[in-house]
Amino acid sequence: MTGRKVALIVAVTLSLVHVASAAGSQRIRVASPDGNVVATIHLSPIDQSGNEGRLEYKVDCAGREAIAYSPLGIVRADQEFTDNLRFAAATKPRQVDETYIMPHGKRRICRDHYNESIVQLRNRSGANLELIVRAYDDGVALRYRFSETVRPSYTVTKELTGFQLPIGGRVWLCPYDKATKYSPAYETYYSDGVPVGTPSPNEEGWAFPVLFQNNDASCWGLITEAATDGTYCGCRLEQNAPGGLYCVRFPDEAEGNYTGQVNPSSSLPWATPWRVIILGESLATIVESTIVTNLNPPSIVSDTSWIKPGRASWSWLFDHDSPQDHDKLRRWIDLAATMGWEYSLIDANWTIMKNGTIHNLIAYANEKGVGLLLWYNSGGPHNSVTEKPRGTMLLRDVRRFEFALLKKWGIKGVKIDFFQSDKQNIMQLYHDILKDAADFEIMVNFHGCTLPRGWSRTYPHLMTTEAVKGEECYSFDGRFPQMALAYNTIIPFTRNVVGSMDYTPVMFWDNRYPHLTSYAHELAQVVVYESGWVHFADGVEAYLELPEAPKQFLKDVPVAWDDTKFPAGFPGKYAILARRKADQWFIGCLSGEDTTRKLDLDLSFLGSGAYFATIITDGSEPRTFETRKRIVTAADRPQVAIQKYGGFVAQLTPSR
Repeated sequence: MTGRKVALIVAVTLSLVHVASAAGSQRIRVASPDGNVVATIHLSPIDQSGNEGRLEYKVDCAGREAIAYSPLGIVRADQEFTDNLRFAAATKPRQVDETYIMPHGKRRICRDHYNESIVQLRNRSGANLELIVRAYDDGVALRYRFSETVRPSYTVTKELTGFQLPIGGRVWLCPYDKATKYSPAYETYYSDGVPVGTPSPNEEGWAFPVLFQNNDASCWGLITEAATDGTYCGCRLEQNAPGGLYCVRFPDEAEGNYTGQVNPSSSLPWATPWRVIILGESLATIVESTIVTNLNPPSIVSDTSWIKPGRASWSWLFDHDSPQDHDKLRRWIDLAATMGWEYSLIDANWTIMKNGTIHNLIAYANEKGVGLLLWYNSGGPHNSVTEKPRGTMLLRDVRRFEFALLKKWGIKGVKIDFFQSDKQNIMQLYHDILKDAADFEIMVNFHGCTLPRGWSRTYPHLMTTEAVKGEECYSFDGRFPQMALAYNTIIPFTRNVVGSMDYTPVMFWDNRYPHLTSYAHELAQVVVYESGWVHFADGVEAYLELPEAPKQFLKDVPVAWDDTKFPAGFPGKYAILARRKADQWFIGCLSGEDTTRKLDLDLSFLGSGAYFATIITDGSEPRTFETRKRIVTAADRPQVAIQKYGGFVAQLTPSR
């Protein structure tokens, strides 16, 4: 990976891991570097059913219980690690403090700082299990590992991991998709702060991530998973959470057209994905965290100079047939050139183009200085979607031939769609695609896909993923205009926390179902939503006919950030994000409320010096803008009026 990696791994004081015995039970404690977060691992004594040695954990944050005692354990087809477990050893804790560089994401330089202990356990037959515990200043991560080296394949049939949330608290979470021709794809609506323990309306359960607030509003948390590789499946939570206990479950048999196995298998050694709980006393800790990428292996790409985040014109949502028409597509390439955007995305069925060929289009884009991105169907037998090209991504030799061809053509990246499964075989396919794409310097965007699990650290050419109900739904879902109002202000605290999000934003004109959000709300999405590639969803004239200030803003705004700050917001009501590129700050605000709001904007993140601020809000008439300019400093609290379902953007440049 580019940049210098600095790592400090030291032994820390034994007080960080505390082993105690009381009434036959044993406990191991692992504290974060600042001592704010503490994970306690516990082996229970004999219970009323005669079971003993059951593994559980709890997590405290700032002296308060954030996760009450919750079950741990895992079952292989050949061994059970559920009860009658014994502590064999716990390694002396180590502290790790390293930095790594991301070419896109919340910030360029990320810090991975934690204390780790490995707890070694044995079951009644003497088989070994390791529980790896990491405590960060902003959360906890746990994973299971079978450390023996054995060639035959082993199968995990169940995982007992649970999350006991505080009764009386609230949760923001979305139902997992039922398996269909186009799902699962993490494209359901979030519940807006429902009581802890509320069952999912779908028998398929709840999807990650899950945002929660405890009963006295003193702690926020977000639960997800990270570093899922091709040896395991993607997981979710059960439909029911009795008493607030949310437990992990595996995929459904019907996913991916019934291809692939539900239960994951691998030879040993073998580690499961990380179970992640981000914790903080405020939402800023959740929104700004990079734990999910931290938990993934370092980059496999040594030279990242070809990995270029950027903005793209995108014709498909405005005109579904346009990717099959050479002449129409030229207009979107012209749009990208006029706006200074780096790319234009050519969506499904470009292989059956009329009025010209893809080669004519490549030549035209080269003349305009615009890079092209091409759409692909991932299928394979795991989907029955007919859109072309399909059949080139599943088999390694065919896939590598295709990537070599794209590199020869000068194509910069691919959008690969319709995966429809979280089973192990599809998890492996994601990794295989990313490894081969790196060999041919092809950037990647996954659509109709699984949730981000931090893979962009290992594969920095993974620019973004969908796994969100985005603005394409203005074309398909009559409920979307109304549901989007709150939903748009929930996903900055949930889905976008865990990775880049291809929401396909900034739609001013109406599609099949007219939007209820304001123009400033739409404009602000490009800042509030983080994505290594941003695909602008509207028609050509919708951008070219903008007033000068918002048009210039869309020309200036970057999509790769040096830092991210969260000044204010609350899920379902409003969200403000501030992002820095070099010495400029860009601020975006989305409101999901049906009333006006006056905000005193906190600029304390600016540091020293004065800034020239251009602030764009909604105008006095619907679907108009108002622009004002002023000098601000970190001490200022400029008041900004937010209209019903509105928003604002601001561009702050050092005043010299």
